[in-house]
Amino acid sequence: MDIKLLRAFVVLARQGSYHSAAEQLFITQPALTKQIQTLESLCGLTLFLRGRHGAKLTVAGELLLPGARGAVERYDQFYVSVVDIQKGNAGKLKVGFGISSFRLAPERVAAFRSLFPGLQVTLNDMPSAVQLQQLIEGTLQAGFVRLPVPEPLTSNVLTEETLVLAVASTRYVDSILPHEQIEMNQLLQLSRARGEGLWGQISRYLSVRNLTPRTISAADDIQTLLALVAAGDGVALLPASVSHILPVGVKLLTLDGEFTSWQTGIAWNPQINDPLRDHFIAMVEKQ
Repeated sequence: MDIKLLRAFVVLARQGSYHSAAEQLFITQPALTKQIQTLESLCGLTLFLRGRHGAKLTVAGELLLPGARGAVERYDQFYVSVVDIQKGNAGKLKVGFGISSFRLAPERVAAFRSLFPGLQVTLNDMPSAVQLQQLIEGTLQAGFVRLPVPEPLTSNVLTEETLVLAVASTRYVDSILPHEQIEMNQLLQLSRARGEGLWGQISRYLSVRNLTPRTISAADDIQTLLALVAAGDGVALLPASVSHILPVGVKLLTLDGEFTSWQTGIAWNPQINDPLRDHFIAMVEKQ
């Protein structure tokens, strides 16, 4: 049933006059009469009695009016919600971030929340590979990921990340070079499932230098790796951004040469029309 018919019913019931109701609806009286007749035909009921004193609701009309009024109000509320979402002023935003965006992603999300405090924004830590899959599927709206990204996704470069070697401060000796530290100690790595991109970066870094750690041990999160390094259990090759969550007792050594840097950025699926996401991306790129 056309919402215009219900709106005509509600307005005419409120005004009690075809002339006044037609003016409020910005239509002619014949057009309003036709709408009411169409509604009555669809319902199989007489809704109004028309006389010298205007239009008066029948018993059936009085019974149906509350439901019609509620339907019109819900429609109007729905329309307002649609407009707000179209303008990017309402809705929900789901953002992902990875190891290389420990500081960048939370900062950008916090800034966005301050601009749009009424929005629901969630930020989840997940590997780039998982983010990319969810972006393609449409279950994630934007992601801070390792670049490049596969089609149909689009991305913009935000920063360049670098590889560093984390060592225990108590075991750091200035004369021992980073590659010697790696061969002398156990290498602590993030599990491949948790950080496949970082795993590949480290593998290439070690391979091109013919480095062979004494042993290799994996953990599922960065905090555990850093805690193990601080305890002197080994060394770890990590993104330089871990400096923002560095515990006491860990020192980061700068590395140079091949496979020590990569680009990170924000990615999204352009095949999905999402004004709220576009507002977020625009803000991220401006900062």
